[in-house]
Amino acid sequence: MPPVIDRNKCVGCGTCADICNSNIFVFDRAKDSIPQVRFPEECWHCDSCVIDCPKGAITLRMPLSYTLLHVNADTLGREVNR
Repeated sequence: MPPVIDRNKCVGCGTCADICNSNIFVFDRAKDSIPQVRFPEECWHCDSCVIDCPKGAITLRMPLSYTLLHVNADTLGREVNR
């Protein structure tokens, strides 16, 4: 799932486009004052764009498979005493 840029918060600094190693963002000031998410399927969800955005204008929607909790298989099937 791609990063989402909040157009109301973004100031068009281009930090996200500069820092992204996967080149997810394309920033052409002649076309738009806000960077565009052009290659969403290439996002590695590294969170660097979210962390480095000076205005907090980027959110990253994590895929469900990335958010599943780790379960220790050794504890499955055992009754837990409380």
